[in-house]
Amino acid sequence: MNIHIKNGRLIDPHNNIDAKQDVFIADKHVAAIGKAPQGFVAEQTIDATGMIVIPGLVDVAARLREPGYEYRATLESEMEAAMAGGVTSLSCPPDTDPPLDEPGLVEMLKHRARLLNQARVFPVGALTRRLEGAELTEMAELTDAGCKAFSQADAALTDTRVLLRAMQYAATFGFRVWLRPLDAFLARDGVAHDGEVATRLGLPGIPVVAETIALSTMLQLARETGAKLHVCRISSADGVEMVRNAKRDGLAVTCDVSMNHVHLTDIDIGFFDANCRLMPPLRSQRDRAALRAGLLDGTIDAICSNHSPVDDDAKQLPFAEAEAGATGMELLLPLVLKWAAEEKIALPDALTRITINPAQLLGVKMGHLSAGAHADVCVFDPAATWKVEPAALKSQGKNTPFNGYTMQGRVRHTIVEGKLAYSL
Repeated sequence: MNIHIKNGRLIDPHNNIDAKQDVFIADKHVAAIGKAPQGFVAEQTIDATGMIVIPGLVDVAARLREPGYEYRATLESEMEAAMAGGVTSLSCPPDTDPPLDEPGLVEMLKHRARLLNQARVFPVGALTRRLEGAELTEMAELTDAGCKAFSQADAALTDTRVLLRAMQYAATFGFRVWLRPLDAFLARDGVAHDGEVATRLGLPGIPVVAETIALSTMLQLARETGAKLHVCRISSADGVEMVRNAKRDGLAVTCDVSMNHVHLTDIDIGFFDANCRLMPPLRSQRDRAALRAGLLDGTIDAICSNHSPVDDDAKQLPFAEAEAGATGMELLLPLVLKWAAEEKIALPDALTRITINPAQLLGVKMGHLSAGAHADVCVFDPAATWKVEPAALKSQGKNTPFNGYTMQGRVRHTIVEGKLAYSL
């Protein structure tokens, strides 16, 4: 379908575009920017007056809960959430049931996603079989099936010899290793940041050293093997400084942060609000300030939703017993806009963290609107305000720390591969 998006402010950070420009889409690709190509006839026109046109968002951490956890969410519901959030490409962690450790499972997931014809799904394969941390998966076969990286998700890998071998194997073939730094023994039974709030509420804590000790091991093994290491969901000031130093030393390491941790701290737990039961846990104000500083100086490459829908029964429990997780894809864009406004960051700079940067982390040719690029586009109204209410969320998971908050910035249209997939 030929689509003409007119009168909008086009922001494409990858191509340094921030101007009123029309976008012309033909044959699933961006046909031209600014001036219609010869012979172009629009079958559909989108008037983007007062709106901003950007590349479709790329989210590096969105659990779709299939296969195995359909009672929490289904592929259909989470794809609708992605479209409502302007997320046209996403990567899903391997902690499904069964885990994504076999090519057939990866192919099935990608096939199901293609049938829905909505967001592009780039699975992250399991680093070890069944995520048990003992035996390596067949990474080459999983890559052929469509995996873009390999991870343990939130499952512990306590055997450093296995991790060393995994990184050696990954380095040999250029595979990406994505790891969340957490020492399982130091974090055992913890549910909140080990600080004053947890002490006052009587909650078992997860200390910052649970992150930094694991991170130190990962960085040293990456240095030893030359593996491409991506640090998932950094949460502490000390962790940010370690990644910053590693980058200064020339280590091939990248890093992301959850949008929740950019805005919230352990104080937001309040009186045992289970919606703030997250993993990693919300940390101190000092940690949040360091995360924001890490985004500003490029230490942290991307912001993700860390979308982890949880069913109501698992959340309506005492804080320590509630399941960690929150829905997030529909909130990713407005929360990044909120962060940009608070830090007085230019929109093109802020949007790199949810477009071209995460696309490069995945190694996919998304996140930009160059002529000939895939026509994945998000059109949003920066002035529109809306209240986060569970009933209005497309995701099957209705739990988020931002329930009741007023957001500014709302997606009006989402185009995937040249097809209008969502309109509000």
